[in-house]
Amino acid sequence: MKEFSDLPIGIIDSGVGGLTVMDELLNRMPNEQFLYIGDDARCPYGNRSPQEVVKFTQELISALNEFGVKMVVIACNTATAFALEHVQPMFNFPIIGVIEPGARTAVKKSVSKQIVVLGTSGTVKSQAYDHAILALSPDACVHGLACPEFVPIVERGVYKLAEADQVVEKTLAPLSSETFDAVILGCTHFPLLSHFIRKHLPAETELITSGSATADTAIHILDELQLHREASTKRISTFYTTGNPAHFALIVKDWLHIADPVVEKLVL
Repeated sequence: MKEFSDLPIGIIDSGVGGLTVMDELLNRMPNEQFLYIGDDARCPYGNRSPQEVVKFTQELISALNEFGVKMVVIACNTATAFALEHVQPMFNFPIIGVIEPGARTAVKKSVSKQIVVLGTSGTVKSQAYDHAILALSPDACVHGLACPEFVPIVERGVYKLAEADQVVEKTLAPLSSETFDAVILGCTHFPLLSHFIRKHLPAETELITSGSATADTAIHILDELQLHREASTKRISTFYTTGNPAHFALIVKDWLHIADPVVEKLVL
């Protein structure tokens, strides 16, 4: 099993948002190598049909399979909601998503069990978080809010600018009449806007991201299958994008603090 254990962990996302999950994985799994694919050319997935999302997800995981990976993390909530159950039986390595880990963390941290889910239109419509949360806590109350303008702001790289703050404030305005104590950032792009999101929520609100909980799940699976990589050589993280590699590299540098990331163009 040693040769297989030396393979990288694959990560897919509709764009750069999954880097927020990868950040947790890099910190928590210091010996592992990672191979990331961002489908920027077809981003966002949130307004796509379920059939399209399943097709895109299958294509990205097939590409990872060609490269050679030992596990895949679907670091995209929309793809997790629509495609996870479809693709899991298709490949001979474990595939995990981000919704169940995020739901588990929210249930643990919410006292009132009044939970808001911020997500893409597709994720909110799927009610995947509702089902996951209610399976864990049947008395919980879940309120979904679609935030369709958040992903384009992050993909354009303007997530630190006043423009982003204004969009976040406008989008979260409907929550002013809601009662809640926990908010799930139900899209992996959204943590890049967390400084503005936090600003426009009540101060005591628990802000839940799925990265840490997803890392817990990944580590548990590697433990069970005895697939942890030994630190015999320096680890390497490789990035592919279906969009603009230069633009993608700028966000990798900013978010993951990798000085000179290797970002290549992937043609599907």
